[in-house]
Amino acid sequence: MAEIAENGRTWLLSGPGSSYALHLAEADELVHLHWGPRIALADAEALAADPLPAYRPFESPLDGREEYPVEGGPRFTRPALSVRTGERRGTEWCFVSYETDDDALRLRFDDDGLAITLHYRMRGDVVERWVTLHNGGPAPVELLRADAATWTLPDRDGWRLSQLHGRWAAESLLTSAPLTYGEKVIGSRRGHTGHQHLPWVALDTDATEERGEVYGCALGWSGSWRIAVAQLPDARVQITGGAGHDDSGLLLLEPGRSYTTPVFAGLWSDGGFGGASRTWHAYQRAHVIPDADRDRPVLFNSWEATFFDISEEQQTALARRAAAIGVELFVVDDGWFGARTSDRAGLGDWTPNPDRFPHGLKPLADQVHGLGMRFGIWVEPEMVNPDSDLYRAHPDWVQYQPGRKRTEFRNQLVLNLAREDVQEYLWEQLHTLLSSAPVDYVKWDFNRCFTDAGWPGEPYPQRLWTDHTHALYALLDRLRAAHPEVAFESCSGGGGRIDLGVLSRTDQVWTSDNTDPLDRLAIQHGFSQVHPARVMAAWVTDSPNSQLNGRLSSLRYRFVSAMAGVLGVGGDLTEWSEEDLAEARAWVDLYKEIRPVVQHGDLYRLRPPAGGLSAVQYVLGDETVVLAWLQSQRYGEPVPALRLRGLDPAASYECRETGEVHRGAVLRHHGLRTGLRGDLDATVLRLCRI
Repeated sequence: MAEIAENGRTWLLSGPGSSYALHLAEADELVHLHWGPRIALADAEALAADPLPAYRPFESPLDGREEYPVEGGPRFTRPALSVRTGERRGTEWCFVSYETDDDALRLRFDDDGLAITLHYRMRGDVVERWVTLHNGGPAPVELLRADAATWTLPDRDGWRLSQLHGRWAAESLLTSAPLTYGEKVIGSRRGHTGHQHLPWVALDTDATEERGEVYGCALGWSGSWRIAVAQLPDARVQITGGAGHDDSGLLLLEPGRSYTTPVFAGLWSDGGFGGASRTWHAYQRAHVIPDADRDRPVLFNSWEATFFDISEEQQTALARRAAAIGVELFVVDDGWFGARTSDRAGLGDWTPNPDRFPHGLKPLADQVHGLGMRFGIWVEPEMVNPDSDLYRAHPDWVQYQPGRKRTEFRNQLVLNLAREDVQEYLWEQLHTLLSSAPVDYVKWDFNRCFTDAGWPGEPYPQRLWTDHTHALYALLDRLRAAHPEVAFESCSGGGGRIDLGVLSRTDQVWTSDNTDPLDRLAIQHGFSQVHPARVMAAWVTDSPNSQLNGRLSSLRYRFVSAMAGVLGVGGDLTEWSEEDLAEARAWVDLYKEIRPVVQHGDLYRLRPPAGGLSAVQYVLGDETVVLAWLQSQRYGEPVPALRLRGLDPAASYECRETGEVHRGAVLRHHGLRTGLRGDLDATVLRLCRI
């Protein structure tokens, strides 16, 4: 809901439990007023009546209070907007008008023909913010930096910053530390979201999992990005973020052209980190993820079973075993196309390998459908091997710097997706592929970062960085429109491209190439801070874990770990014993029963993965599911009971595993015993309100 003061210069946006307010001062300075618990318009007007601080030598009264600080004038904070023309640099805007509807606000400013529109939209208790810039003047304007938003926090003592960091095979690890004076900058200069940081931060002073104020911000952008958290000299805190890692230039805005930033979303919660997460999850299921109300199927992926050594007969044999354990989606991974017998050749040639699939993919897809499963394939469209028909025909289609070596990672180069001819080629290849066989699912990978991001012949090559991501979005949108029955998964060597931008165009994401069930608990714990289980793909693979650490773990532990998200199987089923296959079938059947609660329910993190007992709980209506894991039991000590959340204390709940009936108040205060013992044990407990 959007409200406006009578003078038309104070605005208030409110959700079910929070409000956001801003005010236009007399000199057209846009001042932040409030972000926090729900307030009335009269409260916002009272805040607007407070004068700015008095002048102090070497300081600006605007710093730390402006809603969207620009470069130029009496400002010393990091600018959200930095522009340059042939004559000057900076912005000196004047207010033009505002527009509102039920949940949105648009504020329009002008600076000598450069139209600047600040957008606000309330989605529940999540505030979406973004900016549109339109060049209405006669000369080009260079956008050095155009952030989506600057968020201003209230005065508090002792802010703590939480973020998700990592690397390949160790993504989304949660860390928290006191915020100190100066700036903390996270981001990616790699051309994609990156394994090193997810574009999310949270700030609190004394919050726990279920209590206390938490401010969170998440950026919806799948290219290079930057979020800067600054504690200013007067201790005020601002968070600024948007596309691009530095200020070397986003693009050259020609006369008559516009640029729209990605969305930078924010929320306030007084329910601790758990309450903030549940708000993020509900927001994404309602407003971001396509078809979020649909259950994601149990999949089998062939990669760890076969790697590059695949054939139609071999995949058919795997498909029969996958169908027998209840798999619903069979995915052929890398190696089905071109001359792709290793990672050295074939990328870019998206036609079935004639030796491995002499009649194309349709016969295999038909057999998979005949077994009652859907059919999926792996692609990596943004890449090319030098040993490929595509590269031999179009070596100029890759990113490169003239006179420099073309850096290869994994024996591949990055296509310049900003080029229209490359975009059209990929559309034709992928559209033809999806039309040639009944494909239901595409795993879209991206296995190397930008290195030589050059565009010879382009007068403003910097725009490659943003145009690549916009072209990726456009290609996904076009394919989804032409093939609405096809689901897409975002992958980038695991969790290298996970953000609100790509999630608005894909049905799930590959969380990490690390499928070790113990490592995955920490990865999934961090991932859940901002993203819901509905999009978190997790696989059961072989033991010992051959990809990373050789760890031995039971099928029970591997399944319960993977059941915390979208369940998949990635082991070599031809090597599983009949006993293993029978046990796997039982776990898959159980997952299908609890799937609606896991994928669509409210998540409560009962105990973090910190070496002993860890657990999560999902609540949907009268149903509750608890997944619990015991890493090790030391000295014979009893395993603690799990204090459940989200239950009605006056109601009774029956545990389907034991038949016992528990009172909600007892489960909340005294807890539920899990029966776990020893090392690497796990369990699933289902409770229903009676």
